[in-house]
Amino acid sequence: MHHHPFRTKATRLVLLALAATAIAVVFGATGSSSAATQVAPTSTSSTTVSGSAQLGSTLTVAHGSFSGSTPLKYTYQWRRCNEAGASCSNIDKATKETYTLAQIDVNNTLRAVATATNKDGSASSTSAQTGVVTAPTAPPKTGCPAGNGGIAIAALTLPAQLNVDNQAIAPAVVLRTSKQITVRLHVSACGNRSVQGAMVYATAVPFNQYSIPAEAATGADGWATLTMSQQAGYPASHQQQLLTMFVRASKTGDPALGGVSARRLISFPVKLG
Repeated sequence: MHHHPFRTKATRLVLLALAATAIAVVFGATGSSSAATQVAPTSTSSTTVSGSAQLGSTLTVAHGSFSGSTPLKYTYQWRRCNEAGASCSNIDKATKETYTLAQIDVNNTLRAVATATNKDGSASSTSAQTGVVTAPTAPPKTGCPAGNGGIAIAALTLPAQLNVDNQAIAPAVVLRTSKQITVRLHVSACGNRSVQGAMVYATAVPFNQYSIPAEAATGADGWATLTMSQQAGYPASHQQQLLTMFVRASKTGDPALGGVSARRLISFPVKLG
């Protein structure tokens, strides 16, 4: 059989052309598919801000959800707005996920903008405004809260001091046979205003005359009640005429002998005969 060089060459050219076309189709289709899967970001759930709107507090932004081709890169911008959440302006260098409220923010609100970016574009989501930023109220210089009525112990600060200003005991006279006694103590401050929530401790002196009860809190009327049981050390002597007690009134969290606490000795009549 004879081969025709022309036909053989022509055949080869046709085959090469078909191969080139097939390669172009494959790579063209792949490129089109790749381009079709690239999607710019879109916000699908809102950006939120958490934290207390109070001077010195730290706010934190959560960017919410964004759709789009991954990877997504997130950036942030904090904005200061008026009380209505309008007239906002970017806060210089406030581009992290957290922001600590400063004096300039007081009486304003804040918003946070989260931006998601990929190779095909970007999208942003702005949070709702925070509450109006407030500054903590400075405690009164006297340590006493305003008003004339009773005082909650939590509202009392230095330089104010507690005062154990009244006491009562049952029975009114402590006898040799008084196996149990009930002591009532009144705590006041700031010009004889009754204090609620003060912790009252009392013990007979010398010790071991009567049991030492757990501290008791004063009620809204300023009175605390403690019950004690007679111990082997009572009476302290055969001529005892007074039952003396060490009493302390204090604020929970203060040092036992510091803060607004008060300490004093009180006594009640004793009749042994």
